[in-house]
Amino acid sequence: MDTATQQWRFHVGGMDCAACARKIDTAVRRLPGVQDVSVSVAAGTMTLTGLAGVDLDALQHRVHSLGYTTTPLPAAGRRGETAMAPDATPPACGNTHHDHNHDHRHGSDRDRQHAGHASPAAAPGAMAFSPAQATAGARGWRAWPQGGQARLTLACGAGVVLAFVLAQAYPPGSVWAYLAAMAIGLVPIARRAIAAARNGSPFTIEMLMSVAAAGAVVIGATEEAAVVVLLFLIGERLEGLAAGRARASIAGLAALIPRTGLREDGAELRSVPAAELRIDDIVRVRPGDRIPADAQVLSGASAVDEAPVTGESTPRSKAPGDAVYAGTINGDGVLRLRVTAAAADNTIARIIALVEQAQEAKAPTERLIDRFSRWYTPAVIVVAALVAVLPPLLGMGDWSTWVYRGLAILLIGCPCALVISTPAAIAAALSAGARRGLLMKGGAVLEALRGIDIVAFDKTGTLTEGRPQVTDIVAGAWDEAHVLRLAAGLERGASHPLARAVLARAEAEGVSLPDAAESTAQGGRGVAGRIEGMTVFLGSPAAAAGQANLPAALHERIARLQAEGKTVAVLVVDGMAAGALAMRDEPRADARAGLAALQRQGVTAVMLTGDNRQTADAVGAVLGIAAHAELLPQDKQRIVNELRAQGRRVAKVGDGINDAPALAAADVGIAMGGGADVALETADAAILHGRVLDVADMLALSRAAVRNIGQNIGIALGLKAVLLVTTVLGITGLWPAILADTGATVLVTANALRLLAWRGSTQA
Repeated sequence: MDTATQQWRFHVGGMDCAACARKIDTAVRRLPGVQDVSVSVAAGTMTLTGLAGVDLDALQHRVHSLGYTTTPLPAAGRRGETAMAPDATPPACGNTHHDHNHDHRHGSDRDRQHAGHASPAAAPGAMAFSPAQATAGARGWRAWPQGGQARLTLACGAGVVLAFVLAQAYPPGSVWAYLAAMAIGLVPIARRAIAAARNGSPFTIEMLMSVAAAGAVVIGATEEAAVVVLLFLIGERLEGLAAGRARASIAGLAALIPRTGLREDGAELRSVPAAELRIDDIVRVRPGDRIPADAQVLSGASAVDEAPVTGESTPRSKAPGDAVYAGTINGDGVLRLRVTAAAADNTIARIIALVEQAQEAKAPTERLIDRFSRWYTPAVIVVAALVAVLPPLLGMGDWSTWVYRGLAILLIGCPCALVISTPAAIAAALSAGARRGLLMKGGAVLEALRGIDIVAFDKTGTLTEGRPQVTDIVAGAWDEAHVLRLAAGLERGASHPLARAVLARAEAEGVSLPDAAESTAQGGRGVAGRIEGMTVFLGSPAAAAGQANLPAALHERIARLQAEGKTVAVLVVDGMAAGALAMRDEPRADARAGLAALQRQGVTAVMLTGDNRQTADAVGAVLGIAAHAELLPQDKQRIVNELRAQGRRVAKVGDGINDAPALAAADVGIAMGGGADVALETADAAILHGRVLDVADMLALSRAAVRNIGQNIGIALGLKAVLLVTTVLGITGLWPAILADTGATVLVTANALRLLAWRGSTQA
């Protein structure tokens, strides 16, 4: 970012659809010094980039005049930036008639600190959601009466009820009673309409509502006008609650991180705020506690419930050297951990930031609907005017009838349901995916995944575990148990991958390891030493053949194992071939199931690997997948480009490092990883938990989201088309029109929210 520019970030209260975001965007862009504005309905945020002299007081006043509240947040730009410029005065949290963002005024001081002004305690680059905001949507109806919008709705409703009672008792006064009830709700709506028009948005639902209500009064439909205003206010509140529910689904992740952690300060354990934990701090986590930071296990063993972060349904065993995530739940053992990421950079913070950015990036369908809606609303106004004017001029009826129908068409034409049809579904799908470890960088990626018909997988660490495992133990002069025991004793303390594989197998079988003396590594050959008075060597078959005669049967077995793509180490004891161990990087446990799930979706899978042909073919045969081996990074990129040139839609799945050229060349690049920066930032999408089955789930989620978008557009346009025809024919009027508008918006939002219940095959 240019040094002359700064970035500010705000929580915006009261937004419930994309039309709200457009009004705010248009108004704020008109301020002097503003260079860019990004408004996210799904996250409830606004990010502003501009010159240092931007008048933040004017910004506050302009946004509040539209009926929304603003609260400063830590900036979403580079890590280390803060929300406000050093010399800037943060706007106060104002109270307006349209105040949906009531939590920071009614919550505790701690909640106000999180939801209000950015403070030094707020971690740089921290999440936009506070725990208070995260739970706001979940409180739903209990929170409703506290907001200014709710009080306005209740006042208007009381006015309509009183007007109805007065009309029964004294009919001549009913007109004025209904006018008063209507004014309670319409005056604030009209003020917002005028403010939006002054700030560049003349065709808003508030303007349509104001014109329709005023017109109804002119033609004598005062009672209907009052009820329509009340229904509009109720509909707005329902839309806000639905939007808040979608927002809270991902914001709730912020509440998973505990507020404190037990840090080792010398010989003492001290409870400190989780936000203050730094890299390399040592913390202890007791059984049943949430882990306060991303960390590595130093000592202890336990089963950790990772479901809140990765969607993994069963706890995963953790031992020294394993990574753990912030917000996951420790099982029945005490863990001593070394912190590997600060609060601003932990897995949950990065997931929320990634999803926020994704929700702000519009999908192709959403951009198309945005362009359409800019023409749609003025066109509706023209149609409404023609319906009101032409028939009476042509002698087809009286003015009152046709003006009434024209006003109803104004309400029918509100584009809210249409505009929100796509972003609501995308936000829900992105949130559902993120909560299960499937991260997609925007609606464009989500839509692109739907068309994928071939997936190119890397082998090591993607289709396979990424570390060798002992697959075979071959007896020679010694039996299998002794071969494993001596080999593990010789490798004790070694850290290379093959040694770790031998030691892991010995630990799994409960083998007690003998002590090895005079152990020496012989570069390129193996390792030698003395165990229990015997000279022991473990190394390659060629090196072992120089120390002992290998029987023909053992030679044949070694050749077969090598043909299967396995690495063989021969154990020699006192000059005799005691036996051999075969190791291979084995396929992931769910690799077969994941590839089968892709096949059921009509998607082909291929393997692109830099490994040798023999190993690649062996793994490919086990998984039933075509293998391209001994590839350099540019070769993988070339194959991806060739597939695309054939008209295929290609997704490339890899580790995000040596596969970077192919990831960039594919229609969608998917990084397979455990939450490392490269896995979250390199590709278009990332699979946090590293399951092959998750690739199929990601494609399935994309297809479900695109179907949902189609349903939403059908609901929005279908209801309007039906009401348009029935209104012109005189079957329906103002009440059904406003109910159709509100109903369509609520239906579209509710339909999108169904995606939040998506579980995927691993969660079914």
